[in-house]
Amino acid sequence: MKPVSLNAASRHDALNRLRATSEPGAEPLDVLVIGGGVVGASAAFDAAGRGLDTGLVEARDFGEGTSSRSSQLVHGGLRYLQMLDFKLVSEALRERDLLLRRLAPHLVRPLPFIFPFTTPVVDRAFIGSGVTLYDTLASGSSLLRGSKGRAVPFHRHLGRGRLRERFAALDPEKYHGALEYYDAQVDDARLVLTLARSAHSLGAAVASRTEVIEYLREEAGDSVEADKRVTGARIRDRLTGEEFDVHAKEVILAAGVWTGEAQRSAKATSGLQVLASKGIHITVPRDRIAAEGRVGVITQTEKSVLFLIPLRDVWSIGTTDTAWHEAVDSPAATSADIDYVLEHANAVLGEDLTRDDVLATWAGLRPLVQPVKMNESASAKVSREHTVMQLAPGLTGVAGGKLTTYRVMAEDVVDFAVEGTFKDRASITAVLPLLGGQGYGEWVDQAEHLAERYGWDSQRVDRLLNRYGSLLGELTALIDAQPDLARPLQHAPSYLRAEIAYAVTAEGVLHLDDVMARRTRLNYETGDRGLSAVDEILQIMAPLLEWTSEQSAAEKAAYRSHVEAVQEAETVNDDAVAAELISAHHAVPGEKAEALPS
Repeated sequence: MKPVSLNAASRHDALNRLRATSEPGAEPLDVLVIGGGVVGASAAFDAAGRGLDTGLVEARDFGEGTSSRSSQLVHGGLRYLQMLDFKLVSEALRERDLLLRRLAPHLVRPLPFIFPFTTPVVDRAFIGSGVTLYDTLASGSSLLRGSKGRAVPFHRHLGRGRLRERFAALDPEKYHGALEYYDAQVDDARLVLTLARSAHSLGAAVASRTEVIEYLREEAGDSVEADKRVTGARIRDRLTGEEFDVHAKEVILAAGVWTGEAQRSAKATSGLQVLASKGIHITVPRDRIAAEGRVGVITQTEKSVLFLIPLRDVWSIGTTDTAWHEAVDSPAATSADIDYVLEHANAVLGEDLTRDDVLATWAGLRPLVQPVKMNESASAKVSREHTVMQLAPGLTGVAGGKLTTYRVMAEDVVDFAVEGTFKDRASITAVLPLLGGQGYGEWVDQAEHLAERYGWDSQRVDRLLNRYGSLLGELTALIDAQPDLARPLQHAPSYLRAEIAYAVTAEGVLHLDDVMARRTRLNYETGDRGLSAVDEILQIMAPLLEWTSEQSAAEKAAYRSHVEAVQEAETVNDDAVAAELISAHHAVPGEKAEALPS
């Protein structure tokens, strides 16, 4: 698969391809995917890999919703072992190991976790047996696929002394040892972007900031509107306001927490009832929690799971699990949420964190799903984690699930949608690496050479390889052509100036917020949410996007007002008030959040 860039020009070409399906005598797309989160982007990648003429439209930026607001973990789900759901755990572990070994070794990396013990004898017996089974299921999955060895190390037990060395920040009086086991970590926003770009590189017409405003129905026959086949969608370019029809033989809806609204727009004969559950995370400086190398902590709380997760420059701590009834575009971490996370973090740490330690927050909405058949003849495929369902003839919906099993969800929904329409179109995504994965090891072997050639330390080289994999050659080509891009950003030195230019020219950036919140993660990595770096970032972006000074000023003002709204939301205790603040100050000029349909 040869990498093809996502940018303003490729978006223009994609819109022309989509528009052309409505011309007289033109062929419709084979598959139109609506929704550019992790499942929608993966469904487009899956469909394009089957040789189907595919389109992918996303109303916002790729991964802007739930898919860039997760705990950033790829894991099997230890809690499902308590429910004796071995099949689900095995499936998730299989997907974890596929990502680590073959599909995205550059993006997904092993991460050890400490599970501390308060009662060493009982905990070692009970938790130890569970994690032994967890590791055994992972080993069995690998052997069945013919893999040699394990994708991650086997767990080990830690005594009290070794625990203090491994994670010194834990309360030494409370914990008497621990178990250390492995799962994996990923930058969720980068995973979604890579999936969308991989789909584009396989020939899919991919366009962000392109929303569906109406579904098209076949005109023939005397049947009622709801029984007529869905034949495409009318879409609106959110940059220009232009509207046009896109025709497709099959339409896939992967809208996450926006599913209910989309179903009503489609006058669906069956539906997926999606409820939103809010999970928040806070970030604190790395030096506030002492640990040996990269290692996290996991414990259970009365309502959720507590994670202490090392990111590149900060710790993330979460999460919560509370019902969300406000605008789905505006999830917010309230003061009460932050206090809850701090309270539970301080319950395991030897030295308390305070509100002054909190750099930033993020909040995401989990789509909790169950099928609701308004037409008893409608078919559905239901698993514990996700559901695929025919919403109307020609329209298939998918919702639920988790980040780890995105590929399975995508394969399921494409299988379901194309059955009976296309023959002998098996999915190949279990063996097809994402962009940057093929040849990744060869670039790892060049790490010392890269460090010497560009004057980078080993940490920067490792970080760049973890973001770009074998696509790093495209970034260094920009630097070779324009050496000034080799400099770190003055107020965000973890990122090179070249990374901003590359985000615009190859990674589909259309707005400042796309860079601040998803191509980089400056919105939660720094106390000022990246505001001090905005001017330099705009200096790089603006010429590439041909922005006027007025457009740059509008982008800066929108992002600043959004940051201020998020910070104010973090001081209130009411979800409705917090959501209203964020809804009124969208990070993109001229956009407003949409209310959750009743």
